[in-house]
Amino acid sequence: MAAGTGEQGRRFDSGRICLDLVATGPGPLGDREQLDSPARLADWLVATGLVPRGTPLTVVDETWPARFRRLRACVDRLTTAEPAGRAADSALAGLNALAAGPPPGLRAVREDGVLVRVLSEGPDCETLLAAVARDAVELLTDPVARSRLRRCEGETCGRLYLDTSRGRRRRWCSSDVCGNRERVARHRRRLKDDPGPPLEIDA
Repeated sequence: MAAGTGEQGRRFDSGRICLDLVATGPGPLGDREQLDSPARLADWLVATGLVPRGTPLTVVDETWPARFRRLRACVDRLTTAEPAGRAADSALAGLNALAAGPPPGLRAVREDGVLVRVLSEGPDCETLLAAVARDAVELLTDPVARSRLRRCEGETCGRLYLDTSRGRRRRWCSSDVCGNRERVARHRRRLKDDPGPPLEIDA
């Protein structure tokens, strides 16, 4: 899914679906847990594009969010540890176990004269986990992509994202959100430091 905002105000600015998964977790700045129920996980799966819109998701039960949170913990640990040269072998084992499974099968069907993407079979937790885990494996084993991993400099953020900007000078996961907040805060600091000359009031 392209960068932007999905259902329920979720953002997808990271550039990789595995990093979008990491962004669903509660962070050090008090971010809310986004995968705390089957309904919220189902919304996220559709918003990311892992599951085509209109796919019935009645099979998503209470076990699914916990399994995605475990994968999220593995990806989070690895994307933090590996670029810093630290081993995270238990997280790596967990990631590899999930990535070994087959991803969801897809097919194109004609709907109102237009080809649309649907799953070959009903949604399955193992295959959807495998799709995200494989994305993380591809990211972690690609030296170019791995070198572009950045952490947002926004004061109230800290999300991981891929810096694909021309000069590799991107500072925020989203210029429209975190970048704009920083620009507004900088403007307010300037006004506070230099309020300008006092107003002259005619007697």
